[in-house]
Amino acid sequence: MDLINLFWLFLMLSALQPALRQRMLEIARARALRKFEEKRGSRAILLIHRQETFAFLGFPLARYIDIQDSEEILRAIKLTSPEVPIDLVLHTPGGLVLASEQIAHALCRHPSKVTVFIPHYAMSGGTLLALSADEIVMDENAVLGPVDPQLSNMPAASILSVLEKKNIDRIDDETLILADVARKAISQVKQTVTEILTYRDVSAERAAEIAEILATGRWTHDYPITVEEAKQIGLSVSTEMPDEIYQLMNLYPQTAQRRPSVQYIPLPYTERPARPPSNGRTNV
Repeated sequence: MDLINLFWLFLMLSALQPALRQRMLEIARARALRKFEEKRGSRAILLIHRQETFAFLGFPLARYIDIQDSEEILRAIKLTSPEVPIDLVLHTPGGLVLASEQIAHALCRHPSKVTVFIPHYAMSGGTLLALSADEIVMDENAVLGPVDPQLSNMPAASILSVLEKKNIDRIDDETLILADVARKAISQVKQTVTEILTYRDVSAERAAEIAEILATGRWTHDYPITVEEAKQIGLSVSTEMPDEIYQLMNLYPQTAQRRPSVQYIPLPYTERPARPPSNGRTNV
């Protein structure tokens, strides 16, 4: 085989390598997911949003909960027998209210136990999905987030505050219209949160209190609600995260960059690493 043929063979193998690597990753994910389901005796559903990259131009593409996600999850729930529990793994910044509400109501209607696992974060719409579970399992460092609606990239509660601070004659028509929509949006989200929580045997009074905290703009939209704070609010939260969840997350890496921003030796350390023997010199 001459050099030209070797060169073309190299190009062909290089072109096939990403596809083969992706296929092997998909097989590893399916095996890990099936192993987790067999251990738990459940239907496992993963909703993991990582920043992805277009194959050709390399532009980053942010993922969030959308209608396609709701269609897929509703289909998975439909394919699950009423006697089979559902385990939902969440890693998401949130997304469309419509899609999140559809998934949340479908999870509430499932007769068997629904458990939501949050290894890192589930903000906004992801928190709404977590509220629909019988049990929320979070890593001790994981966070939830407020579910207050956003309009035109602005918090609905902040739009309403304009009406309190300015005379109505000095407010333009567009802002008044946004304020009207904002009032309706907050009321609708509060009602949804209350319905979901009461469906999970939370008292109507307590559910209304939690909805008031999460949906009315008490915090900024990216405020991290820790495990401790979630318990104080009144959510049923556990920190007994199975190791299989972390193993699954390892199979969904962030798109590789040219230079990694985080680097460490991927081994568990049970004790402090031994220091190299001293040569008699003092180093800083």
